Amino acid sequence: KLEEFLNFKQLKTSLKEAILLDYYTAGFCWAKDMNFSLIQLSGFMDLLNFLLENLSDKHMTLGDNLKELGKAMAGIGETDSERSGDLNFFSVEQAKAVIDYLNISLFKHYKLYDYLFHSPREELVISNK
Repeated sequence: KLEEFLNFKQLKTSLKEAILLDYYTAGFCWAKDMNFSLIQLSGFMDLLNFLLENLSDKHMTLGDNLKELGKAMAGIGETDSERSGDLNFFSVEQAKAVIDYLNISLFKHYKLYDYLFHSPREELVISNK
């Protein structure tokens, strides 16, 4: 279903599409295992997409993308509505878990994702088996 939603047409021959499908699928499964509500699951997937687009489209550095994550997470757990961000439907504990997940899934492998998006490579596909 994610393949259709992401509109991947060359999954069997595109390493990039296969990696991105794996990234989103792993994130979705992790969020489901965390028993996130539908709105939390949607917000988490938006966050995954946002951070990956910062890297792929804006070619953001790791430091800048971490700052963006900080802005997105700002105010979680605070009662002052002016300080709460877009992700205020997460509890403090859930937000910590999200940050831990992003650390091991995206930020730890940031150079690899950067290479995926910004390094030219020749893709020689002999077969789709």
